[in-house]
Amino acid sequence: MSDEFVLAPAAPLSAPAPLRNAVTPLDAELSAQHRAFLAAATSENTRRTYRSAIKHFLAWGGALPADEPMMIRYLLAFAASLNPRTLALRLTALSQWHVHQGFADPASTPTVRKTLAGITRTNGKPKKKAKALPVEDLERIVAQLANLETLKALRDNALLQIGFFGGLRRSELVAIDVSHIGMQTEGMTITLPRSKTDQMGEGIVKAIPYGDGACCPATALRNWLDAAGIASGPLFRPISKWGEVSAAALHEGSVNTILERCARLAGLDYVPDLSSHSLRRGMATSAHRAGANFRDIKRQGGWRHDGTVQGYIEEAGRFEDNAAGTLLRSGHRQDRQPARRAAKQGHDK
Repeated sequence: MSDEFVLAPAAPLSAPAPLRNAVTPLDAELSAQHRAFLAAATSENTRRTYRSAIKHFLAWGGALPADEPMMIRYLLAFAASLNPRTLALRLTALSQWHVHQGFADPASTPTVRKTLAGITRTNGKPKKKAKALPVEDLERIVAQLANLETLKALRDNALLQIGFFGGLRRSELVAIDVSHIGMQTEGMTITLPRSKTDQMGEGIVKAIPYGDGACCPATALRNWLDAAGIASGPLFRPISKWGEVSAAALHEGSVNTILERCARLAGLDYVPDLSSHSLRRGMATSAHRAGANFRDIKRQGGWRHDGTVQGYIEEAGRFEDNAAGTLLRSGHRQDRQPARRAAKQGHDK
């Protein structure tokens, strides 16, 4: 049996017969190398999410392998309490479990999918989006951290600046190694061995120029590495309350905690709306306001789809590029009234 997403399954009430042409489980025969390749085909974040979904299904009373009626009962049990997007993710996890174990997939049948669609139409809610952190507010945070002169402040300063100006996801940010950093005449480069949009590991290089104002990620990074005595290994690490720097990498969940703490320190009034994604969104919206072109914003953030970047740009110009605003500016309307009256009078003659 494949070890993909394996948990101790509950005994099935009535196990459906495996597909006739399904891959035969070869758990005992699989080599360690083969297992490693199978695991590498799916990111650790995805596997962790899928395992959590399967645990939830089993804790509810589900049995693996499952059948279509059980999938429907599961959806109905949580239709009112869970976001439809969460239910969809859990169905995907259960679908993948059955496929990898060689069983018929009860989570992808037309009836199950239509049930989920009905739940979504009935109970669906707008997805809460992280608020973009404007570069001006990042500068406020940087100024506050500069006053502290502690190891944590130095780390947090470098972390937030690199995350923002690099347009990095939190998983990419905490995975950076000292060996991934290059200092050039124009600035610094970060080589990402793998990212969400580079699952094959071809490598992505992010360039961050030197700054001449309140922010300079390269300088902030040098200050942190020198103070922490880090010459190799993970770039960003936990620091104990006694000031001891760990040898391990910072957990990606810590990025949210650090941003929230630093935002409070700077007196920002929208801390509950912030998350690590606020750094990427903030880079995109701030760059657009500063005049950066669409292609450069998309490349810096490593976005695959134009629509994602376009959404950020539209958010940035929500009030500036606004048809209603054109009408509501009284001066704009008054300037045109005499011309319109003159044109109308000429027409009447």
